[in-house]
Amino acid sequence: MLAETAIANLLYTYAERFDAGDFEGAAALFDRATIILAGGRATDGAELLGIWRTRIVLYPCGTPRSKHVITNPIFAVDESGGTATCRSYYTVLQQLDGQPIQVIAAGRYHDAFRRHGGEWHFASRDYSHFDMAGDLTGHLLG
Repeated sequence: MLAETAIANLLYTYAERFDAGDFEGAAALFDRATIILAGGRATDGAELLGIWRTRIVLYPCGTPRSKHVITNPIFAVDESGGTATCRSYYTVLQQLDGQPIQVIAAGRYHDAFRRHGGEWHFASRDYSHFDMAGDLTGHLLG
């Protein structure tokens, strides 16, 4: 599989797991990664999972009723070095009972990847590029 395809699959798997309410599965994608939060603070996948569990609203269906749409991936792959980067956009949609679908957030992911044992993994994700906020009251606690 081409590196770009494998990396795109990681991006989309993250969105699929998160939107399904599988925070453990989404966080597991970052087991080998450094996560950069707003303000430049670095953390890991385990702490990220804790943040999601305490900050994201889950509905009776077991999901956050969101859809992360990831677009415009720009890849830079060093096949011989087994490293890559990808910059992409995200748009988060949400639909709550009695309300129309709405955009609640938009921003950019800046990701780095490493190949280990023939498989690509997240090496880092920078979450600090949060560009636009809609109504997040049905998505975030507190």
